[in-house]
Amino acid sequence: MRHRDARQRLKQKPAHARMLKRNLVTSLLLYESVRTTRSRARAVQPIIDRLIAVAKRSTQQVAIRHIGRVVTDRNASRKIIEVLTKRYANRSSGLTRMVPAGIRQGDGAMLVDLTLIDAVVGAAPTEQAEKAAAPKKVAKTATKKAATSKTDK
Repeated sequence: MRHRDARQRLKQKPAHARMLKRNLVTSLLLYESVRTTRSRARAVQPIIDRLIAVAKRSTQQVAIRHIGRVVTDRNASRKIIEVLTKRYANRSSGLTRMVPAGIRQGDGAMLVDLTLIDAVVGAAPTEQAEKAAAPKKVAKTATKKAATSKTDK
């Protein structure tokens, strides 16, 4: 029977499934977007919500200890504490979004793009970076023109 069996379980052995979820959570926190199967995304969503909720409501020291049990990279835990708690200060839950991405060619598994809400994924370069890069290119071409004109004379 299936009474009160609400958890999302993965098909792998328990230790492998645990590490798979930990690595998926870490990747999602670092890159803010991950493409994975629908069942894996469903298993990871509550973990993300729980980690950010703990980081928001508890002290920094307690939050780091709790996050460290799940997340495998220090930069990801630092990002939760410094960036994501401020970003989601007014949101209590629903911090991830699943967007269908089609069917995997090899085995027909349903793929989804799991992203954090309000994420900055693959952002375009800022205007300052473009302005800084543009004069360098012009200067190189100007020196090449000057060098060719000197050799022509």
